[in-house]
Amino acid sequence: MTTADTPSAANTRPTAGDRTLAIVLAAGEGTRMRSDRPKVLHPVAGRPMVRHVLDAVAGAGIGRVAVVVGPGMDQLTRAVAPHPTVVQHDRRGTAHAVLAARAAIAAGADDVVVLIGDAPLVTSATIARLLEERRRGAAVAVLGFRPADPGPYGRFVLDADGTLARIVEARDASPAELGIGLCNSGMMAIDGRLALDLLDRVGCDNAKGEFYLTDLVAIARAAGRTCRFAEAPAEEMMGVNTRAEQAAAEAAMQDRLRRRAMADGATLVAPETVFLCADTRLGRDTIVHPHVVFGPGVTVGEGVEVRSFSHLEQATVGDGAIVGPFARLRPGAELGAGAHVGNFVEIKAATLGAGAKANHLAYIGDASVGAGANIGAGTITCNYDGFGKYRTEIGAGAFIGSNTALVAPVTVGAGAIVGAGSVVTDAVPDESIAIARARQTTRPGAAPAYRALRRARREGKV
Repeated sequence: MTTADTPSAANTRPTAGDRTLAIVLAAGEGTRMRSDRPKVLHPVAGRPMVRHVLDAVAGAGIGRVAVVVGPGMDQLTRAVAPHPTVVQHDRRGTAHAVLAARAAIAAGADDVVVLIGDAPLVTSATIARLLEERRRGAAVAVLGFRPADPGPYGRFVLDADGTLARIVEARDASPAELGIGLCNSGMMAIDGRLALDLLDRVGCDNAKGEFYLTDLVAIARAAGRTCRFAEAPAEEMMGVNTRAEQAAAEAAMQDRLRRRAMADGATLVAPETVFLCADTRLGRDTIVHPHVVFGPGVTVGEGVEVRSFSHLEQATVGDGAIVGPFARLRPGAELGAGAHVGNFVEIKAATLGAGAKANHLAYIGDASVGAGANIGAGTITCNYDGFGKYRTEIGAGAFIGSNTALVAPVTVGAGAIVGAGSVVTDAVPDESIAIARARQTTRPGAAPAYRALRRARREGKV
């Protein structure tokens, strides 16, 4: 079988402490996803599926990785960096895909672990268990699971001693074999010293003319070698080939993340309504109310309250802060300890110091708000003039009256007061009062005459 390595593959001999190689199969086009994006780059919990797999590999202590990609998948190559990629130029089966990493295997490994890039729920613990089975003297250890519907999956046929005798595909299985519930996941660990020899023996004498990785079990057994299996929860083996399966994987991952957050000390009042990302961090004694969405890159401190219908992304929230309801923290939002961001307030690329408050209907973008400052309802920082973005600096303890427009670049000093309805274009020094609006004119008793004039005009009398 012929394959090709790209120059990005690791060809140096590994050190003694780094002798496990993970090969992640990610060359599938994912035509059933109906997408121009490589299948494994579709997100689950805010992270591409293949990155979940790579995270699990790292968590299992595996330092060497080769990701098998298809021709022209430059976007995928960039997404998995700094891990090297190898190209499977012709898609001729799973064993053929593994041998695209021939140079990395030949560099030497005690174990070669083959994983699937579109199975984002596999865990580090499961990968570690698979390696343990391989190291019990097996040439090959295969990861199995018990799906609710085993119909299309290959079945594990075991020997009397519990070792793996063979894998039989569903279409070739006898009625008795179809009754076996333990099925093939497609993931396995191979003795690195035997891997190339076993892989090179795989043939393509089958209906599709493809080289199947599952044939390694029969080849190893024929050579007098032992094969074993490790069993994983069915949820972890969930593969994604369609948008519907992506949604199912998302639901399973969300359930996992919610349980983890609560186990770490956060309260989710209605967990099924809270959506987390893989990197969301919630501190102890934080309370998250129903219908909150955490995008990528959010860190929340301890004792925080995130109220309903808030959306946070690439934001940091300090201890004891209050967010929402109906608040939006956009990328670059940083809230200090005890800060308050209330209903219909949007924060972007801005910091609120400790105890600062923006409780109602405000937009704070490209700004710094000092500790203890108060931002009145309807206040906006006018940070964009159609050509560039500019910053607003608000000092500690400043008071910004309601319905104020701060035209950046502008500075409001510490302890300063800005009157409601002002349009501030010049710097306001510390401890100053600024009022930037027209002087009010009042005409006592003029209202009745005004109404009479309006009626006369409607009736055509004037």
